[in-house]
Amino acid sequence: MIKNIVNFLFETINTLIEKLIFFDLLFFTDKMRLPFVLALLCFCAVYFTFKMGFVNIRFFKHAIDLVLGKYDASEKSGEISHFKALTTALSATVGLGNIAGVAVAISVGGPGATLWMIVMGILGMSTKFTECTLAVMYREKRKDGSLMGGPMEYLKKGLADMGLPRLGFFLSMTFCFMCMGGSFGGGAAFQVNQSLTAMSISIPFLAQHHWVYGLAMVLLVGTVIIGGIKRIALVASRIVPFMCATYILMVLYILVVFYEKIPSAFLTILQGAFTPESAYGGFLGVLVVGIQRAAFSNEAGLGSAAIAHSVARVNHPVEEGAVALLEPFIDTVVVCTMTALVIVITGAYNNPEYMDLVSQQKGAALTSSSMGDVVIWFPYLLSLAVFLFAFSTIISWSYYGERCFSFIFGENKSLIYKLLLLFVIFISSIATSKNVMNFGDLMILGMAFPNLIGVLILSGKVKKGLKEYQEKRQRIK
Repeated sequence: MIKNIVNFLFETINTLIEKLIFFDLLFFTDKMRLPFVLALLCFCAVYFTFKMGFVNIRFFKHAIDLVLGKYDASEKSGEISHFKALTTALSATVGLGNIAGVAVAISVGGPGATLWMIVMGILGMSTKFTECTLAVMYREKRKDGSLMGGPMEYLKKGLADMGLPRLGFFLSMTFCFMCMGGSFGGGAAFQVNQSLTAMSISIPFLAQHHWVYGLAMVLLVGTVIIGGIKRIALVASRIVPFMCATYILMVLYILVVFYEKIPSAFLTILQGAFTPESAYGGFLGVLVVGIQRAAFSNEAGLGSAAIAHSVARVNHPVEEGAVALLEPFIDTVVVCTMTALVIVITGAYNNPEYMDLVSQQKGAALTSSSMGDVVIWFPYLLSLAVFLFAFSTIISWSYYGERCFSFIFGENKSLIYKLLLLFVIFISSIATSKNVMNFGDLMILGMAFPNLIGVLILSGKVKKGLKEYQEKRQRIK
């Protein structure tokens, strides 16, 4: 009874959101559609890459040096280091989308979908650089000493500087409401629901007692998010390297065992990349995973990561923009590609035994099953990685949503948001996977509309800042 009510609630909200803010730019067939929001994200990724002079390539080594602390100085202003800002943002983006979304995208669109993910991941690095630079440019210090930054600040103040205060206010408020919804949907509900499907394979008890997992996640998340960004950043900086290493080592083992199949897997990906089915699969993968795997690569263009990066200690805003561009590379080009190779090499995407998992959009379970075909105990290790992925993503997205909630209602009301988030975490454990996925996808994609409109208008300021930063580096050398 309760499960039916929860599913009805998700279905109703999904239908309402889809009718209000989503429409197709192009409609070829029932299965081949190009939603406007995806076209906008793709256009911006290409536009920013050219406008910033291929900063995604030129600043790659410099970004690594910044993360390693090569340019750290005590006089920098901010709350957390480059590394903690990066790991906080990565903990929100490197998650179940890399495990679940890639599997579903390939099973639906074919192996060729992988190439679209890689291409858009590389281009999305420029988008991430642009929005995160703006986040530091327009961050604000609150009365309690904390920093507030992200799209809500640069949309409001930046557009006011451009003589567009009304547009800026409207876009900032719209972004905040969509970001709160995104934190509930893709940032929490999707993570809990998908991780539960994978955990149930290793722990059968959870398959019949979903509420136990939901309650456990509520308690764990609650103990962290009450502490604010510093505690979140501390937990993320410890979990992210470990969970990434665990997952990557598992994938590397499979790739080493089947090393002779890697060339043919890449050939399969290339051959399928330009068929209509594969192109659609790449875009569908983006919709399914909720954190924009293909066309916009780990939330590039959504403005979410800009909230985490806005509190980093920097000497110049462009520094943090450079650090941020590493996210799409790590998330999409590295982690997603490795997952895709495992799915293609093992043949899990077209294995008749796993069609039920595909039809029910249980991507995490599909990846787990494919790994179990290679090493029987890998699903147990993957369950641990999946849990950590989900947990770290939730706590980081909780910060994004809480910042937006505080921007609208005030800092003293943030506890209300946290309690709402914990409630969503619990009910998502008993909802149907497909409903939760659709809800998360729609809310997260909705963030792109207000954010990208503002970033496009303000991109000239980033270009000017980039030029100043490059001249400063030349003088130092």
